[in-house]
Amino acid sequence: MWHEGLLYKIQILFPDSIYKILKSYLENRYFLIKYREEYTSLHPILSGVPQGSVLGPLLYLLYTADLSTTADSTTATFPDDTAVLTTHEDPAAATHKLQIHLNKIQLWLKKWRTNANETKSVQVTFTLKQNTRLPAELNNKQLTQTEEVKYLGIHLDRTLT
Repeated sequence: MWHEGLLYKIQILFPDSIYKILKSYLENRYFLIKYREEYTSLHPILSGVPQGSVLGPLLYLLYTADLSTTADSTTATFPDDTAVLTTHEDPAAATHKLQIHLNKIQLWLKKWRTNANETKSVQVTFTLKQNTRLPAELNNKQLTQTEEVKYLGIHLDRTLT
C-alpha cells in the first residue's frame, strides 16, 4: 500500500482527527539492514503497513475498497489474494468479460501504485468442455492457464470435482 495514496483516501473518508492519527501511524517509519556486525543507513518506509498490526486489515480494506469492478464479474479479495470470476455458457465470452475486468484492474493498480504478481496469477476455465484455452492478460502478460487453483486453502479444479 502506497502511503500517500492511502492517506489521500483516508482524508476523504474520515474526519481530520482520525486522518491525523492514521497519518502519524504511517509516517516517519524507517528500516535498516544488519549483516553480521554491519548496518546500513536508515531508509524511509513509503508503502505497506506493519506486519501483524491490528490496523493492517482495516487499512487494506480502505485502500482496496474502490478496486475496479464490472457488472459482469465478481471480485473476491483477501490480502495478497484477489480472484475475479466471470460466467457464461461460452468460455470465449467468459474470457472476454474477464479481460474487460482485468483491464480495469490494471488501470487501478497503476493509479494507486500497486503491483500484481503476474507470475503468481493464473486463469482457470471451469467447464466440462474440452479445448477451452482462451488466454487473458494482466499488464500485457498472458496469464498462465492451469487445470486447478488453490484459493484460500481450497483446491478448485476445472471441472469443480
